[in-house]
Amino acid sequence: LPWPFFFLPALAVAFVAGPPAPRPPSRPLWASSTHEVDVCVVGSGVSGSSLAHFLSSSKSVLLAEARDEVGGNVISKEAEGFVWEEGPNSFQPTPTIMRLAHEVGISDELVLADKSLPPWVLWDGKLRPLPKNLPGDLLNFDLLSWPGKIRAGLGAVGLLLEKAPMDKEETIQEFVTRHLGKECFERIIEPFVSGVYAGDPTRLSMRSALRKIFRLQTLSFNGGLVPGAFVRFAEIAEEKKANPPDPAWPTYEAGELGSFRKGLQTLPLAVKAKLEGEGSSSRVETGWTLIGLEQQLDKNNKWKATFRTTEGEEVTVIAKAVAVTAPARNVADVVAPLSTECAEALRKVYSPPVCSVTVAYPKTAFRNPDLPGFGSLNPRSQGVRTLGTIWSSSLFPNRCPSDYNLLLNYIGGSRDANIMDLSDDEILQAVDEGCRKSTILKPEAPPPKLLGLRRWPSAIPQYHLNYQKDVLDELDAFEAKFPGLTLGGNYRTGVAFGDCAQFGLDHANKLRTSLEEEAAAQRGEEEEKDTTTTTMEKTEERELVALS
Repeated sequence: LPWPFFFLPALAVAFVAGPPAPRPPSRPLWASSTHEVDVCVVGSGVSGSSLAHFLSSSKSVLLAEARDEVGGNVISKEAEGFVWEEGPNSFQPTPTIMRLAHEVGISDELVLADKSLPPWVLWDGKLRPLPKNLPGDLLNFDLLSWPGKIRAGLGAVGLLLEKAPMDKEETIQEFVTRHLGKECFERIIEPFVSGVYAGDPTRLSMRSALRKIFRLQTLSFNGGLVPGAFVRFAEIAEEKKANPPDPAWPTYEAGELGSFRKGLQTLPLAVKAKLEGEGSSSRVETGWTLIGLEQQLDKNNKWKATFRTTEGEEVTVIAKAVAVTAPARNVADVVAPLSTECAEALRKVYSPPVCSVTVAYPKTAFRNPDLPGFGSLNPRSQGVRTLGTIWSSSLFPNRCPSDYNLLLNYIGGSRDANIMDLSDDEILQAVDEGCRKSTILKPEAPPPKLLGLRRWPSAIPQYHLNYQKDVLDELDAFEAKFPGLTLGGNYRTGVAFGDCAQFGLDHANKLRTSLEEEAAAQRGEEEEKDTTTTTMEKTEERELVALS
C-alpha cells in the first residue's frame, strides 16, 4: 500500500529561519568594496550550498550567508559527548545527495539508520508502530482498526474511491480521507503533517504540499494510489537506467535515513571548504546580508547585488546571474523595487514558529532503554503539545554517551503559534511532559538534561490552498521577466532535504547552460561586428584605389 510513503520522509525537514544576532565574519573582507563573479548565490543552506558547489566546477561563484557560519538553518552542535541538531535532523538519501557528499569528500562521514526501525504514533495512551513491511505487518498493526485497514487498502487500489472534485483544490485532509478513509487520516496522516510541516492538514494544499503523492492519482488508470505507484516505480527505473549513479557514490537502500557522523552541518561546511580550496575561483562570505538587487541594462544585463556586512559596510557584487535562496520573508523587501507582485507573493508564504528542544535522559529512566524506532508522532487529538520526538541516539551511532538516550523534540507550529510566548523553562517543561505522556519513560524518571533549545520564529513554509497560483506562478512570471535572477528554497521546491539538494543541481545546470548560451551569443555579435568592420574597411580601400 502506498500510504506509508506519507510518513517515511517525515524527519527530513529543511527549516527556514531568520538570522540570529550578528557576529563578525570569519575572515577579512575582500580588499575592494566591489567584486565581480559569474554567479552570486545568496544563502548557504542546503539549496544554496548545493547550487554553489555544482556551479563551481565551471563558473566563479560567490556564496554569501547572513549568519556567522554556513549552513543556514542546518545547525549541528557537539558538547559533553553529545551530538545534536537544532534544525533539520536527517534526510532520505537520493542520488543527488550521495553525489554531493562524494564530490565534497565526506562519503566516509555518512551514516545511515537501520531501515527496519519503525516510526511510532501515540494513540489512546499507547505508542503504536507504523508497519514497515506490508502486507506482512497487518496482523500486528493495531493503530488502525480492521475496518480502517480494509477501507485504506481498498481505497489505495482504487476501490471505494470517489472521483476527484473538478471545481476545487483539495486539502490534505480531503484528499487522504477520500482515498484512504477518515481513520487513516486521523491516526497516520494528521500526525505526519504536524511532524513534517508543523501545519494544519485542513488548510494545506495536497497538490502543493505533497505533490509527489498527489501525482500518483494522475498516473493511475483508476485514480488509485497503488496503481499510480507502480507506474512511478517504472518511471524511476527508466530514469536510473538513463542516468545511472556513479559507482563511486555512496550507496543506500530505500527506506533508510541518513546523516553524517558530526551532524548535517558537515555538508555545507564541506562545500565551503571545497569552494575555498586551492585553485578555486570561488569564495564564501559570512555575515553578509543582501539589501539590494539591480539589473544593469547598460552592462550586458549583469546584476548588481548589494550586501551589508556585520561591520555595517556596504559591499557590491557584479554578477552575470544571481540566485537567492534566503527565506521568502527576507527576500520580499529586496525584490519589491523590481516587482511588487513578486514581493506580495513572497509575503504570502507563512512559516509558523517552532522550537527544537534536545534533551537527554539516563537509559535507566526508560521502560525500554533500546528505544526500538526512529521516533514518535503525536496526533493533535491526543493532548500532547510536542509535535514529535526523534530518538536520535537510536538512529545514528555515537550521538551521546553510552548511558544516555538523546531525544530531539519539535514543539509549536501553525496550530500552536503561541509557543513563542513561553519561557525556556516552560517550553522544557512541556517537552518533558510530552516525553512522559508518550510512555517511553518510567514514572520515576529524573528531569531531562537540556542540551539545546532553539526558537525558530518562522520555521517551515506552509503550502496552503491556492499556493500554486498565489506564490509559485507569480515567481515563475517574475523569473521570466528578469533573466539571470533565480529565487529558490524550500518555499518553492518542497521542504525535504533531498528536494533542496535537487534544486541546487537542477538550477546549476540551468544557469550554466544559460550563461554559456549568452556568452556564445555575445561572441557571435562581436564576430559579426568585426566582419562588418573589416568589410567596410576593404570597401573603402578599393574606392580609394579606384579614385587614385
